[in-house]
Amino acid sequence: MTSQAQSYGSAAIRVLMAMIFILSGLSKIAAADTMRGYMEAMGVPGILLWPAILFEIGAGLLIIVGYKTRIVAALLAGFSVLTAAIFHNQLADQIQMIMFLKNLSMAGGFALLACVGAGTLSVDARAQKWGARLNPAARDMLVVGK
Repeated sequence: MTSQAQSYGSAAIRVLMAMIFILSGLSKIAAADTMRGYMEAMGVPGILLWPAILFEIGAGLLIIVGYKTRIVAALLAGFSVLTAAIFHNQLADQIQMIMFLKNLSMAGGFALLACVGAGTLSVDARAQKWGARLNPAARDMLVVGK
């Protein structure tokens, strides 16, 4: 695979990985009362609805543009495992088992993204390239999350 194909492939994969979180966050806004009730029925305080919505949409957008990708991907991996354990723990129900495994698969993908980073078509790559041009004192002040 050429480096150009890898660059475009990595960007496309980030979009695919992030879409579920952005769409999930948006759907929670459309049905906020229902989602709050569902969260509370599962033992999660309803007050966490809006932080969860902001996290899902915000983290999804950050993954798409490739900003602080390693950190955000690690957080999404943890979020995926946590939500699997809380919301999809009825493993005798085949649908819940599939949802549980889907979340674990997403966690694995985000863990991999946390290891390899966003790739060359990302804000992280641009920031790293820009940071390399700075003098050492300015570069030390620049915090770049790969």
